[in-house]
Amino acid sequence: MALNDRYLPSGTGFHERPPPPFPLPETGKVPRPASPDMRDTMFAGRASFSLANRLFRALWILAWLLLARWTPRQMRGWRVLLLRLFGAKVHPSADIRASARIWYPPNLSVGPRAVIGPRVDCYCQGPVRIGAYAVISQDACLCTGTHEIDSPEFRLLTRPIEIGTNAWICSGAFVGPGVSVGEGAVLAARGATFRNLKAWWVNQGNPARPVRARRQFERPLP
Repeated sequence: MALNDRYLPSGTGFHERPPPPFPLPETGKVPRPASPDMRDTMFAGRASFSLANRLFRALWILAWLLLARWTPRQMRGWRVLLLRLFGAKVHPSADIRASARIWYPPNLSVGPRAVIGPRVDCYCQGPVRIGAYAVISQDACLCTGTHEIDSPEFRLLTRPIEIGTNAWICSGAFVGPGVSVGEGAVLAARGATFRNLKAWWVNQGNPARPVRARRQFERPLP
């Protein structure tokens, strides 16, 4: 009996559920049998990050909360300095808003004149590189982490994200693990992409699709 066919984990162990109202998709793989011990090991893998990493992130969260989270927009330079002290590679001319959430500063690289806007979730479990003049607008999410869903250990996987020069990730948009957003590309508001975006194209929807070309231009680097 396959685990996905009949059983679900619950707070008190495994319980039987009725068959689904539609056929399950054929995966072409032989299902892993459910062992008596699986209820204890299915989601009980070791921690994905070391104790040192977790302590560092706890210190970072506290530092940002006490020293930066309350700061006005005009204190951009102080926030950049704090990020650099915690290992981020942020150009002095970049602008990181106070309400942005940076998961792990050493994995973040931000180019000249780039902006990470209000309430952006930069979930940089893996590297995130943001090019010059790129804009990550409010409430957008850059997510480098996912999980190995076919494994009972549900192992964490990380893949880097790269945002090209002059690119724009609009309000509430989502960029998934391993995505490269080309130079000058636009991901429209509430869009989501899990594939690379071509340079100088405007994309919208979920999943995002190109809708038109964008006029190309150049900006001098500071």
